Amino acid sequence: MLLLDPSGDVAAQQGHLIVVSTVLMLLIIVPVIVLTLLFAWRYRQSNKRATYTPDWDHSTQLELLIWSAPLFIIIALGALVWINTHTLDPYRSLRRLDATHSVPAGTTPLTVEVVALDWKWLFIYPDQGIATVNELAAPVNVPIDFKITASSVMNSFFIPALAGQVYAMPGMETQLHAVLNRPGEFIGFSANYSGAGFSDMRFKFHGMSAEEFGRWVQSVKAGGRELSHDDYLQLEKPSEREPVRYYATVAAGLYGSIVNGCVNGDNMCMMQTMAKTTAHRTETFDARP
Repeated sequence: MLLLDPSGDVAAQQGHLIVVSTVLMLLIIVPVIVLTLLFAWRYRQSNKRATYTPDWDHSTQLELLIWSAPLFIIIALGALVWINTHTLDPYRSLRRLDATHSVPAGTTPLTVEVVALDWKWLFIYPDQGIATVNELAAPVNVPIDFKITASSVMNSFFIPALAGQVYAMPGMETQLHAVLNRPGEFIGFSANYSGAGFSDMRFKFHGMSAEEFGRWVQSVKAGGRELSHDDYLQLEKPSEREPVRYYATVAAGLYGSIVNGCVNGDNMCMMQTMAKTTAHRTETFDARP
């Protein structure tokens, strides 16, 4: 039921799409079920009044009815899903806060860098300079720009009240744009099995006013410590039922190092490897006679 009455506009549009799509499909499913039962009852063996035509094999009118109705539903459903797929693209910046309010010009979204670990969630707020483990907060009616990755295996970042799930994969970054319209406490979790601690890979998402969010940021700064590269390497190790942690500061470039697989400093970052590979191929191509 949360999916049909969420607190975020993106999730609300997705829930509406589910309802409309279901109704369109039921326009075919319900008559087919009813007619199947009706035909089975009317043309049962004991009903001697039913017309018996063993040589009947075709009706153009009936064929047109049977095929035109599903075709119409498929066209309508396809058009609806195609439009909403592009409108609700998680990589697409938001154009509205809710059904009646557009995003004000000049609005700066809240950026949150999400890292799926074994088996916990790390949230980095680059603009605020803080990080948290297994706790997420955001002000209501402010667009949120999630940048999502993973440390080892694939997970799925999912807050049902906010928006649909987006995969978190190592070595790459996915995105999600969303907005929360009502304050409250919501649950987020991984919707993709990722090992022994998967069942407890859950976190709380707090929707707050702008003032409450500011106080929350200050409380994290006051009660946390620095998240250095070495601290991250310790945090990255598999653990289950990890308690909430606060980090008052975050090492510069940590999220980029996580995405590029070079936090420990021993490995060359994937970005540098690709740049060297591209340069080598270019030199090789230019050297050809």
